[in-house]
Amino acid sequence: MSWEKVTLIGVGLLGGSLGQALRKRSLANSVVGLVRREESITEAVACQAVDHATLNPAEAVQDADLVVLCTPLGRMASLTATCVPFLRKDVILTDVGSAKRRVTDEMTAALRDHSGVYLGSHPMAGKEKSGVAAACPDLFDGAACVVTPETSTPDHVLERLCQLWEAVGCQVHKMAPSDHDKLVSRVSHLPHVLSSLLASYVLDPREDSRQRLLCASGFRDTTRIAAGDVTMWRDILEQNPEAVTSAIDDFVELLSTFRNQIRQGDFQAISETLEVAAKRRIEWGKGAAVIGGEA
Repeated sequence: MSWEKVTLIGVGLLGGSLGQALRKRSLANSVVGLVRREESITEAVACQAVDHATLNPAEAVQDADLVVLCTPLGRMASLTATCVPFLRKDVILTDVGSAKRRVTDEMTAALRDHSGVYLGSHPMAGKEKSGVAAACPDLFDGAACVVTPETSTPDHVLERLCQLWEAVGCQVHKMAPSDHDKLVSRVSHLPHVLSSLLASYVLDPREDSRQRLLCASGFRDTTRIAAGDVTMWRDILEQNPEAVTSAIDDFVELLSTFRNQIRQGDFQAISETLEVAAKRRIEWGKGAAVIGGEA
């Protein structure tokens, strides 16, 4: 499988890693990046993420048979609307965003007067670092990638995008946008919220300064993803509020139950809860794919 021209709108960690993977595996004849700053042009090329980078949307997307949006979710529809006049008729558009229902509706609206097809993607790979300098061509190896077709999605578009993500190393799963958002709110968005709040709580400078001196590997591992890109995560939570708040509500209920067990001295129930959690985590770990920090 090979693409004639792939355009990456945004060449940061994910866009840069995808560009590197496409070029390393000869999956595209040309990889072009649309960037926002002049200095990003040189950086994207120097990191071997693209063959060419530009600030000009028309130049970036002209004749591309695949356009991948690698920007914060909140900017995708407006950027697409800007590019629509320059898109070829049979173009396929996808993205790497972590929420799908709202952006799918927005992208469909942006393409209302164009024959191009949008199909959402979510490669669940990442790092706590951002920017093209942190890009890695093997970032997607073994990672889950969710592709979110709708009933109107042409079969050939679904097949080509699945082949794309498989070719860069992903294990592809297909599900409806709303199903994706519900599941990812629990396995990705909720953990990031918990990690962020825990880091903020424990490292609060108003607390006893000795507290941070006692933080060891458990705290480090639990809060690692709190160092992720703030703009990206704000957009994710803005795009998926219903599912995220529902996941938080469920978790608050579990936490409240556990708190009450401690208060009441019900250490038999506590032991059972910890035992079930340990068993499930061990079983999951035996077969889990190695995935990146964002997931």
